[in-house]
Amino acid sequence: MNKRQALIAAALATVVAATAGSAFAEPAKAGADKEKCFGIAKAGQNDCATTNGAHSCAGQSKVDNGAAEWKFVAKGTCEKAGGKLAAK
Repeated sequence: MNKRQALIAAALATVVAATAGSAFAEPAKAGADKEKCFGIAKAGQNDCATTNGAHSCAGQSKVDNGAAEWKFVAKGTCEKAGGKLAAK
């Protein structure tokens, strides 16, 4: 392998590692003023993986208001919106 190929391989490995690490992480929009709210996400509008392992990424929910699907909401607003703070 020549230097150019090694450099390209190293750059590609860095990109893959950075992407893989964030694939299962919660979105960056979560903060101290946000909380997970279960049961309010519409189909395709969930913020991250389900608690039951049905899928591992945001936007993959297939049903509206699934008990294992969640979205980040402002603290104190989840139950007002009809959601739960813990998965069923």
